[in-house]
Amino acid sequence: MEITLINRTNAEISQFEEMFHQVASSAEKKLSLEDDNTVSVTFVRSRTIHTINRDYRGIDRPTDVITFAIRDDMDEFMIEEEEKDLGDIFINIDYARKQAKQYGHSYEREICFLFTHGLLHCLGYDHMTQEDEKVMFALQREILDPIVSRQ
Repeated sequence: MEITLINRTNAEISQFEEMFHQVASSAEKKLSLEDDNTVSVTFVRSRTIHTINRDYRGIDRPTDVITFAIRDDMDEFMIEEEEKDLGDIFINIDYARKQAKQYGHSYEREICFLFTHGLLHCLGYDHMTQEDEKVMFALQREILDPIVSRQ
């Protein structure tokens, strides 16, 4: 999977490139995906993701991750057969730091969790119902746990 990293913060993000590729490879194996998909990941701060959340989702507060999946509404787009772009993931590094402390695991684990969560959304998974949540959250653990420990 091709992963484009965009940093809209002053934080160091280079350490996540290899981890994200490991997560993507794990997801490809687990979900029997082709390896020629692409996704972009943008690292932002709370103020930026607050604006995105308000403007695109109508929710006037920051959040930890927002995903714009290309294939969410296929009626609006003519996507070429060979198009393998899954979408865009925005990760809030401020929330990631706070949640890592709250959940008692590393910042790296939280960033990789948010990437995994966003990637699954790009692949069509959701957690709107209890059953969907159960499936998606189990996949998150199966994909991520072998790569980044919960400690």
